[in-house]
Amino acid sequence: MDNPSASSATANTGSGSRLFRFEVVGLRQSPATDGMTYPIRNSGHTFITVPYERMSDTFQRITRMGGKIVNIEPVDVLQSKNGNVPPEQKSTSKASQTVHNSTPATESKPMTQAKAAATDIPINIYRPTAPFIGKCISNEPLVKEGGIGICQHIKFDISGSNLRYLEGQSIGIIPPGLDKNGKPEKLRLYSIGSTRHGDDLDDKTVSLCVRQLEYKHPETGETVYGVCSTYLCNLKPGDEVKITGPTGKEMLLPEDPDAKIIMMATGTGIAPFRAYLWRMFKDGERAINHDYQFKGLAWLIFGVTTTSNILYKEELEEMQQKYPDNFRLTYAISREQKNPEGGRMYIQHRVAEHAKELWNLLKEEKTHAYICGLKGMEDGIDAAFSTVAAAEGIEWKEYQRQLKRAGRWHVETY
Repeated sequence: MDNPSASSATANTGSGSRLFRFEVVGLRQSPATDGMTYPIRNSGHTFITVPYERMSDTFQRITRMGGKIVNIEPVDVLQSKNGNVPPEQKSTSKASQTVHNSTPATESKPMTQAKAAATDIPINIYRPTAPFIGKCISNEPLVKEGGIGICQHIKFDISGSNLRYLEGQSIGIIPPGLDKNGKPEKLRLYSIGSTRHGDDLDDKTVSLCVRQLEYKHPETGETVYGVCSTYLCNLKPGDEVKITGPTGKEMLLPEDPDAKIIMMATGTGIAPFRAYLWRMFKDGERAINHDYQFKGLAWLIFGVTTTSNILYKEELEEMQQKYPDNFRLTYAISREQKNPEGGRMYIQHRVAEHAKELWNLLKEEKTHAYICGLKGMEDGIDAAFSTVAAAEGIEWKEYQRQLKRAGRWHVETY
């Protein structure tokens, strides 16, 4: 589904009137460059200043002339660093790189992330040595008939505790019993699948999305089940659970309601994204979040094995239907859909299919990208972005590092 706001949003932000400096290598004085208004340096390094709305055209022109972009910085940041002296007259030592970052030089992250970092982020309110004893309220299956494996949505009562958490954080669960060495079982971390207000919007619950771990022992061939995941998937209402945390700052959602949020998930990696989407689009959440009314774009690319394994399918599709201009939903169903080569459709194939559009979003300063789920998907996603970035003369890994430094590229894989 096309989203008009995704392509026109830059014209409605302050970015449109800002200037950016490109540092380019590989250009040489030639008939093709004679008509340029900016100088071609003998060293091969060229500095080009362009307004935001001309950045895409500049990317393409540099690529056509065989150049490679090695750095992009807003002019206002450079002026702050260099005292308004043109950068070409400064030392050739490389300043720290940022991506579309309009914050002063003394700040290390863009405004959206700086604002999030300034909030009260709860960390380790309950530790393994003194966990909170919560209770299971409900334990509902998420895999429909004909699906593969067991995956449960489990809601815990945390009333009477001091436990607070934010979307994107995790909690620890300590299963009962002893490990193979005769010591108490250690905690396992699980991404929280509910908003800070909980599924009941009363600040008294926390929810998890848990798949029972099951695999064949490499030597005996015996089926082995995960200790903690099996324990959680078999909980009954009223059962007590040792809870620690919360932990994590990597996957926090920016507070900017105009942000663009790209989410790439496999399986239970959907958990933090469910929390994001509830905060953005659930009527009850919007009614109580007066300071956060999402107006940007959220795009979820979700990889599963079968249609029956699409976790939270009804919730996701209801939100997509209600907010078609703000929420885009793309499935990669490996055992039912085919990729362009005729093989199974995995999440990296969907990313490659939409790479140009996703790449254009990543170049916007308000865009945050999140990856959650199986570690194996990262290489395929990198390959897709490497191809589309290279078409514009940009080295993806370096650009990705800039995104990470700017606090706009978030990964939690396992």
